[in-house]
Amino acid sequence: MLGWLLKRRLASFQKEFNYDPRYVLDIFEASPRAFFRFSWMSGLAAHREEVSEEAWYAAKLVATLAEDCGPCAQLVVTMAERDGVGPASLCSVLAGNEAAMPPDTALGFKFAEAVLRRDIAAADRLRAEVISRCGSKGLVSLALTIAASRVFPAVKYALGYGHAGTHVNLAGSDMAIHR
Repeated sequence: MLGWLLKRRLASFQKEFNYDPRYVLDIFEASPRAFFRFSWMSGLAAHREEVSEEAWYAAKLVATLAEDCGPCAQLVVTMAERDGVGPASLCSVLAGNEAAMPPDTALGFKFAEAVLRRDIAAADRLRAEVISRCGSKGLVSLALTIAASRVFPAVKYALGYGHAGTHVNLAGSDMAIHR
């Protein structure tokens, strides 16, 4: 019964986002216990308090791109668009063009980049800015989405579903991903 419900929900997700979630079904079929533990990761990745969608999605996209999963990057872009993040903001992140980023986008982008590079000085400076602008809840939101967003591509690659990407569809147009 539970497998039937899961398959139905995954089919709906696939249709809604044009995203192949077969790896999740593989996890469930191998171990329902592992599936339920893994499913908590979605909640961590989706947690957002006191930080703008632009900053949060910029950090989420940077973390996803660091794992080089094209379908995952497309999923983040699609979700961001549906949540109202403007194409100019997403385009600037995908292009790595800080000069074109709105302030909130730039904050999320630069903070995620510094964390992923382990640039302690930059991360400390940007952390202080995040706390000043978004508070501790905003900082926690960025930290959780940076960490959790990297898990999905890693699991997909480990299970044989990872696919590198060089382009995403943004606002109906093909856009190259800057590395």
